[in-house]
Amino acid sequence: MCTLDFLSGILQREASFAIREHQNLPWTAIEELKSCGQVEGGELLAQPIEIQRGEETVKLRRIVLRLTTPSRHGDDEIVVLTNLPTTDANAQQVMQLYRERWQVERLFLTVTQNFEGEINKLAYPKATLFSFALALVAYNLLATLRAALASVHGVGKIDASLSDFYVVDEIHSTYRGMMIAIPPTAWLCFGELTLNDFALLVQDLALKVHLTRFLKQPRTEKKKKPPSVKDPKHPHVSTAKLLSGG
Repeated sequence: MCTLDFLSGILQREASFAIREHQNLPWTAIEELKSCGQVEGGELLAQPIEIQRGEETVKLRRIVLRLTTPSRHGDDEIVVLTNLPTTDANAQQVMQLYRERWQVERLFLTVTQNFEGEINKLAYPKATLFSFALALVAYNLLATLRAALASVHGVGKIDASLSDFYVVDEIHSTYRGMMIAIPPTAWLCFGELTLNDFALLVQDLALKVHLTRFLKQPRTEKKKKPPSVKDPKHPHVSTAKLLSGG
């Protein structure tokens, strides 16, 4: 979602965005919507618009995907605003970029749940920001580990089955003991490797990982509980009635 203040903050930093349109965001159409063809999910349309930001007028692109089948929330269309120039990304590329946002959402879920990126007791904003930045660095390491495993075990298997929780728990459990058992000098050799040699070494180590220890537990179908049968010989008596002596 986007609001005018949020978009203004991005623009002030001279950054680019592809962000879903907020329902109440004020904008003015420069041209009517024009079809960009059919894509997966429906018809794609685009139009140039402008937003007034103080005395400045900002020109953006408004990209609309009219869905063939409504989303699970009942939406008939997805509308994305972007300041990316058409030379860098056409309408199809912008919409595809937005529809892959789940990867970013999964990143923040992992940072929050597995790396404790948001600690409620940190009252100072700078401390909170520092903690969150460390969690993002830790996620980069996890992403490198996942990429190494995917390169030898298959991208599909790692994306679908590898549990970030089990991986993080294993590292958290063994790291302190490993650093005690292995002297600092033993790690110096890794700093002398070229990038290609380091990648080959990581892939070799990934082949030796017992992957079954880190796979998600498959969901089993819940068994329906049989309805309880009232037995006249053993009537139910409430605990409150027993305690009251009734």
